[in-house]
Amino acid sequence: MHRRFLLLGLLFLEVVVRAQSPVWPLWPGKAPGESEPVGEEKDTTKDGDNLVAGRRVIRLGNVSQPTLTVYSPPAAQNTGAAVLVCPGGGYHILAWDLEGTEVCEWLNSIGVTGVLLKYRVPKRAGRPNHEPALQDAQRAMGLIRSRAKELQIDPQRVGALGFSAGGNLAAILSNQPDRKYPRVDAADDLSCRPDFAILVYPAYLTDKDQGDALRPEVPVSPKTPPTFQSITQDDPVRAETALFYSLALKKAGVPNELHVYPRGGHGYGLRRTENPATFWPDRATDWMRYSGWLKQP
Repeated sequence: MHRRFLLLGLLFLEVVVRAQSPVWPLWPGKAPGESEPVGEEKDTTKDGDNLVAGRRVIRLGNVSQPTLTVYSPPAAQNTGAAVLVCPGGGYHILAWDLEGTEVCEWLNSIGVTGVLLKYRVPKRAGRPNHEPALQDAQRAMGLIRSRAKELQIDPQRVGALGFSAGGNLAAILSNQPDRKYPRVDAADDLSCRPDFAILVYPAYLTDKDQGDALRPEVPVSPKTPPTFQSITQDDPVRAETALFYSLALKKAGVPNELHVYPRGGHGYGLRRTENPATFWPDRATDWMRYSGWLKQP
């Protein structure tokens, strides 16, 4: 009974937050390449699923209508920066609160507009795992920049932040500036490359069987945006994926900062515990501030 009331409380809180935050559809009609229905969009979490920092996680599945939810900071604290937030979930689900809504609330606390991307999951048959999500993320960046005046942000200070598969998505977005879909409207005439990227326990950046060479979907170049990464040595996704990506950035002359913590595993979001790996938001805030992305309001 207690768990049921807790679940209802979480869902009520989510409804209240969403009611206060504008939600934009990404596409005027069906998203590119969509044909077969994937099922009802819903929270797929079961009672026996793991808790994170003692709390439940909303695992959103069957997303076929991608959206953006805008979380704006108080006007007096607005630094003019914005960040597209990409939750993880193995391109199967979206860790909606753990790596989404909670992250946007943290961004607001440091004066940053958080724009939460609900991208398509699960993987579509016959298409690369990341392809539908990349289309959604590219479309999102153009929409954010096209509505910069409305959002009271600087269109040249729009970053991307992703966790796990969402970190993979943010890295691909950073390295593939050419859109993977036909032009829809004027928003698609604007750059879809983020101005900076924050990757937290990113996944799928290297190929273990090829000596941890970068995967072809992340062709790092001098145009790759400045990047911050955080990962742990005991992460089952393997710290090497971030280490070799950082090395590629260094070779390309791209400013980057990498934090490797001794332990912490995977999928902790920013729920603070005694584990030092959960302190990454403090380090990311410092990095954004001294890199010039956060301006005093």
